[in-house]
Parts: sequence; C-alpha cells; structure tokens
Amino acid sequence: MERPLFSLRELSRVRCFDLLATLGVGRVGVSVRALPAILPVEYVVVGEKVVFRTAPGAKLDAAVHRSVVAFEADRYDPAGAWGWSVLVQGVASELPAAAGLAEARSMLARDWPFLTEDVVRFISIEGTFVSGRTFGAVPAP
Repeated sequence: MERPLFSLRELSRVRCFDLLATLGVGRVGVSVRALPAILPVEYVVVGEKVVFRTAPGAKLDAAVHRSVVAFEADRYDPAGAWGWSVLVQGVASELPAAAGLAEARSMLARDWPFLTEDVVRFISIEGTFVSGRTFGAVPAP
C-alpha cells in the first residue's frame, strides 16, 4: 500500500511547547567524556522550560555545570498518516527548592522505579532554541 506524500511544516514556538505538554517521556542529549549521549527522561513542561527528574550521573553533571543540552520528543501515527518532532536546546540547571520545584514535583507524580527520594534531583532546560516539524493532520490531544 502506497502512502501519500506529506511535506514537512515548521511549528511555532508556542505549538512546540503545546505538543511537548501532551507527552511525558522524551530524550535529553548531553556530552559525556566529550561524546554525545542520549538518555530517556520523564518530563513536564513548565512555562517555556522542560523539567525532568534524575539521579546523580551524566544528566545531573551537565545541569550542575550549566551545560548546553538538547531535548527531543516526538509522536507519530504508526500507519504514517501524521507525525511531529520537537527539539529544545538550552542551558540545563538544577532547580533550587524555591524555583518551581513544588510545581514540577506535583506534575511528575509518577517516578521511575530507580529514582528514590533520597537521590532525586530536578533539572530544568531553558527553551533558548526551540524548533519543530510536523507532517499530516496531527490529531488534537
């Protein structure tokens, strides 16, 4: 069966964050020993920031050093009728207790099984550069 051809369309910044808010798992790209690493994270959108929970390691190290990171999430129709992808690039930083931590904690109600309360840290990625592409008719959330 032949699928129709769709052209890619750029998404506005607002639409990118709207689409990101419909999912809960994405990927963060960090540098580990000068090599790229792509790691899955459970996340939420808070304003124009992506916030995720992590334990000590590569993602936390990148945040503590205010590194530039990349975050991506996407969704598509398995039959190929529609799809979208959003990329957020910006500085990662650990959320201090007062800076939206309560909101992020309540929005990220479900924990990965290995993230216990004694090791969990919250990381925020500023949406400095945000881009997205879509094809087909993306259904409303």
